[in-house]
Amino acid sequence: EMFGQFTEGMNRLGKVTRDRGFKLCYHHHMGTGCQTMEETDRFLAATDHELVWLLYDSGHFAFSGSDPVAMVDRSIARIGHVHLKDIRPEIHRQVVREKLSFLDAVRAGVFTVPGDGSIDFPSIFRVLEHAGYEGWMVVEAEQDPAKADPLEYAQKARRYIAKHIGL
Repeated sequence: EMFGQFTEGMNRLGKVTRDRGFKLCYHHHMGTGCQTMEETDRFLAATDHELVWLLYDSGHFAFSGSDPVAMVDRSIARIGHVHLKDIRPEIHRQVVREKLSFLDAVRAGVFTVPGDGSIDFPSIFRVLEHAGYEGWMVVEAEQDPAKADPLEYAQKARRYIAKHIGL
């Protein structure tokens, strides 16, 4: 089956990357075969925990209808990299209602920086801290720079994260 070929290939690639001193981190993502909590759980269960890690993305879990706090909690042992992005619930509701494509949703501004949407980042940060996570946390805005000034939003994210993790 295709899923088995995919996970077998990820395990092989994970071995190559581990042998070269890297962690292979798989990014669950809208528009792929691994979007939701259930699909990500299935992927993690089918791959070797020593070879394949999860790139956890708060925004993609929220967009898929999955709880990003529950997902960081249940998959913390497999998280090797983190993308932090928030979601604007009113735009997400419009996307669902109007059945917009993922690309159109991004163009409409469904995503924003942490603290500017509805995701419970303090709980996510607590899970990461409690687990001793020391990897990267990359802020992603995924917004039209003509509508949302990149510097303004980067500063907004920096202030929000610093307030919550004591940076």
